[in-house]
Formats: sequence, structure tokens, C-alpha cells
Amino acid sequence: MTWRMPSETAPHTRTWMAFPREGRNLGEGDAYKQTGYDAWAAVAHAVAEFEPVTMVVDPTERDRARRMLGGHIDLVEAPLDEFWMRDFGPTFVVDDERPGVLGAVDWIFNGWGDPDWSEWRLAAGIARHVTGLVGAEAVPSLLVNEGGGIHVDGEGTVLATRTVQLDPRRNPFAEEHHVEAELRRTLGATRTVWLPRGLTRDYELFGTKGHVDMVATIPSPGVLLLHTQTDPAHPDFPVTRDLRALLARETDAAGRPFRIVDLPAPAILRDQDGFVDYSYVNHLVVNDGVIACGFGDARADGAARDILRSVYPGRRVVTVDSRAVFARGGGIHCITQQQPALTPKGIAR
Repeated sequence: MTWRMPSETAPHTRTWMAFPREGRNLGEGDAYKQTGYDAWAAVAHAVAEFEPVTMVVDPTERDRARRMLGGHIDLVEAPLDEFWMRDFGPTFVVDDERPGVLGAVDWIFNGWGDPDWSEWRLAAGIARHVTGLVGAEAVPSLLVNEGGGIHVDGEGTVLATRTVQLDPRRNPFAEEHHVEAELRRTLGATRTVWLPRGLTRDYELFGTKGHVDMVATIPSPGVLLLHTQTDPAHPDFPVTRDLRALLARETDAAGRPFRIVDLPAPAILRDQDGFVDYSYVNHLVVNDGVIACGFGDARADGAARDILRSVYPGRRVVTVDSRAVFARGGGIHCITQQQPALTPKGIAR
């Protein structure tokens, strides 16, 4: 069998999410916690305008989820301690030699390197649970990885970050060629493009150590959408400048140099915790649409929508305020996971 992860632009059956629950990541104080519940619900309702959404809900949050999500979102119950579905949920793949067969990669999840603050042992079982619910074929992996740590073009190219997959707290004995072989086996990736690092805030206490979905994505084969910090006062100014120079020298699985499209950060530089990592790259592509992050910067939010429309022609771009999601360590892409749509003749790439 030959597994392949389709591009996120391929048709979806649904989007999967996980509802927040009480705990360190949700935060303290009723008012602040409510901002988290509201943000997750807003994203779910925005996605549901385009495709079905299934929300995994911890039993302790059953009543709240029913109240906030109503009859618009499908709910399934399972014990949770984290709610970043992209990272601990399954990565769905297809087998081009067996049209109609859905696979689900079950990476090892250890809470982004098992830091002291992370609660992850319940979430680590969600990929298997979801795999069973959708009747997918399980694709087990011994690689510690998260869905936010990879981006693919559906044609053999995968983006990865050395400080994620080669993190000694994740895969202490792995070298690049080991990771590349596993990404080839599980995702059908014949070309791994390695980023040396991610955004600055991602290396602080609650960071992922460089998830690529905050930095770059491939909206179509040969095109690279890159987060760009244009303000020299922000520490990501040299980071994104250097990443652009590196990626301009890279090629994809077909041997094409990337056409890089810059996606500038909003003007906001700091929040109460320091320099922000607000990134429009962390969006979700859905059927006929794009769910974009918004940061209360009307000019930058609007410019980002225009760029997203240009690289995803024919899709409607909807902006959802994502500041409450980013305050907890991620964005819209981080809290969602697409399930590709299958037909007896296979799937679009």
C-alpha cells in the first residue's frame, strides 16, 4: 500500500475539533475561560457554514457544548485533557492503489515534548478513537509528531521543522533521514523541505518549538505562502527574512522552485505576555472557503483576506477573531483537522 496525505484544498467530508475543558490551558477565571469557549465555538460555527463539523467533547463539558453548539455541530464524547485537535488527532491519508480507502496516521503524541505544564495522556488516545468512529484503516507510527508540525502539497512535498521532528524531547535518536523515511511511509512524501526554526514565541514556555503551520503553507503545488513580519522591532523580523531567503533556494517534489507569496503579520506587536506570533498563515481551508484568523486590525485583516482569495481562487474567505486562541498557544489551523472526502474512484489531490 502507498499512503498519501492529500492537499488541504482537496474536498473534505468534515472537519474535526475538540471542545475546551477546564484545565491549565483554558486558563483561570470565569471571564477568561469563557473567551476560550467562545473562540472555539465561533470557529466551529464558521466552518459549519461550509462543511460538517464533529466536535469531541469531554463528558464534563457535555452541557456547555450542547448549549453553545446547538444542533449545528455533531458532538461525540471522549475523555480529553487537551483541545488542539490538529496536533493529537489523526492525520488522514488515502491509498491511490485502493480508491475509497481512508487511512489515519496515529503519531505518538507526548504534549509537544512532555513539558512540565502539559496534560496530554487522554488526548494521546483520541486519534485511535476517531479512527474507529470513521472506520478508517489505522496507520501506526513510532514518530513523535503533531499535525501542526507538517504541511503537504498532496503531490509528494512536505514542510517540516528541525526543532520539532528532531527535538530531543520528542525523537531523541532520530536523524533527518529517519524522519524523512517515516514521512514517506505515512504521508507519501518524496521531498521534505526542512525549516530550521519557527516563530519566536513558539520557543517560550507554552510553545511547540517551531510548528510549521504558524510559518508557511502550500496553497497549491509550487506556491508557498509565507508569514512575514515587516516591523524591525519584532524579533520575528530577522526570522522570517532568513526563512524567506532559505525557502527561495528550495524546490518541491517535482523539482520546481517555490513561488513565494508573502502574508504580512498584523501591526500588533505585543500582548500582555510579550511579542505575539499572530499569523494569517494559520488558516483552515474548507470546502469552497477559507477560515482566516482575525486580530482586530481591520487593515491587516482585510489585506490578509485579499491575499488568501488570490492564492485560493473561487473560495469565500471568512475571518474569525482568533486572539483568544492565540493567547492559548495556537490558531485556527491548530484547533481543526480535515477529513478528506473519498469516492469509489479516489480523491482529488
